[in-house]
Amino acid sequence: MDRRQFLSLRKNISEQPVHIHAVLRQQVLGLAPFSGNFTIVELSQLLKRTMFGAAKKDLDYFKGKTMDAVVDEILTIPSTLPPPPIKEYDPTGATTIDTSILPGTTWVNDPNTDGNITGKRKASWKKWWVGLLINQDRNIREKMTLFWHNHFSTETADVNDSQFVYKHHNLLRQFSLGNFKTLVKQVTIDPCMLVYLSGNNSTSGAPNENYARELQELFTVGKENSPNYSEDDVKAAARLLTGWRTNSTTITSSFDITRHDKTSKTFSSFYDKTIIAGRTTATAGDLETDDLLTMIFNKKEQVSNFIVKKIYRWFCYYSIDAETQAQVIDPLAAIFRNSNWEIKPVLAALFKSQHFYDALNRGCMIKSPLDMVISFCREFNMAFPDANTSFADAYGMWESIRVYASNMGQNVGDPPNVAGWPALYQEPQFHELWINADTLPKRNKFTDTFLAGGYTRNGLTIKVDPVAFTKTLPNPGNPNELINDALAILFQVPLSDTSKASIKKQILLTNQENDQYWTDAWIAYLANPAITGTPYKTILSRLATLYKYFLNLAEYQLS
Repeated sequence: MDRRQFLSLRKNISEQPVHIHAVLRQQVLGLAPFSGNFTIVELSQLLKRTMFGAAKKDLDYFKGKTMDAVVDEILTIPSTLPPPPIKEYDPTGATTIDTSILPGTTWVNDPNTDGNITGKRKASWKKWWVGLLINQDRNIREKMTLFWHNHFSTETADVNDSQFVYKHHNLLRQFSLGNFKTLVKQVTIDPCMLVYLSGNNSTSGAPNENYARELQELFTVGKENSPNYSEDDVKAAARLLTGWRTNSTTITSSFDITRHDKTSKTFSSFYDKTIIAGRTTATAGDLETDDLLTMIFNKKEQVSNFIVKKIYRWFCYYSIDAETQAQVIDPLAAIFRNSNWEIKPVLAALFKSQHFYDALNRGCMIKSPLDMVISFCREFNMAFPDANTSFADAYGMWESIRVYASNMGQNVGDPPNVAGWPALYQEPQFHELWINADTLPKRNKFTDTFLAGGYTRNGLTIKVDPVAFTKTLPNPGNPNELINDALAILFQVPLSDTSKASIKKQILLTNQENDQYWTDAWIAYLANPAITGTPYKTILSRLATLYKYFLNLAEYQLS
């Protein structure tokens, strides 16, 4: 039984006599504008889905604003890109040491084919990206960049060119809320993608079908249509895409007409037997690629439906039944088509809808490893070294967080294959694949570690400060309000009053009966806050135990 079924049954019990099928129909609601009260509950849901976690400072910032205002701000991203990754690595061991790049300055415009340096730079890029996730602005750009990274999946291990990897990432970031058709064109001729799917080696004499296939199957029309594109369409597209080259020195791609198949290409009835004329001039690459994309995007229903489903599964829920298809997916797909393939109107309609805020869409998704570790860092306000003054330590700390996520099954920058991470596409389990007998203990160990000793590097330690976190809550001296306020930040699934009362008694009151027992301990700490004193140690022990207990509950894994 999945999360929605459980909530549906529980709703049945409290609202008898309602049949489960009626409840499931009720939860669809559709794209009608949200008309309820936009409380801290709905705000937290929106932020947790569009960002990585909802820290108290984020909730406080948006609290009191209307839903429309919050969504509009979330969907407003800076026009400038973040500062690039820097040389924080030790080049020792490299044959061609990058001496022209000083420590603390960026390497992204410095071509270097030394394998040792390339490996260090790819690692540097991954650390940098984790740092961006931890220090993200209050908008959707980080979540969307990761969405596109999974959609247009590439692997740094296969590309093996750090400059290409960074350029590709910037492309996804730049178009994260832009025009999808334009993004597809740019990805098609992007040097990172050309290397990853062998387009840079595709010639008229030996056309490579890798990108031609994935362009249709994974990136635009999908593979579930009936009828659908054919193998001959893949072959024709592969011939059309011949001639593109990459240049590691200039960090660019270019078109070579001498390597291009100049004949006309004929496509199947799925594409209305379109014939794309072969060209013989230097502009053939752009012209024929544009014709190819025009033909593909003329399959408007297929493209819009395929992409909207991926967006829905990323932000809302993985299961799409017939009613959800009719009331949510189809209207969103129409918005997508009618906006000429702009992404932002689709997201705005979803995030402002009754459907998005339905209780059954809250706490129904298992956090991805990246979402889990980054949300943890942000919601507990973990303090990292300042990258401006201590870049080596900052990058080193970000790397420790990346490794934990990787060990749980999500190595940022290196999805397992061209389709992305299986938990984001593999039916019928989808996100349930994130949790198994190997990964769940690793998740618990991660939270346990950073609630205890943390991670130390060069004498600096990153860890959760349970006392500092608790002091940010409105009334930490009241054990009932402390628990409620902490859970409002950390959980999307409510705990019962019985469970909270039991947790309070066993942990905060150490099996005493009177709430004053905790209140007195908190007051004693405020009067003597020295970390060496008994009052501090007393509340630290209880709070660390409390949060460890919360984070080991199954509910914490849900977003």
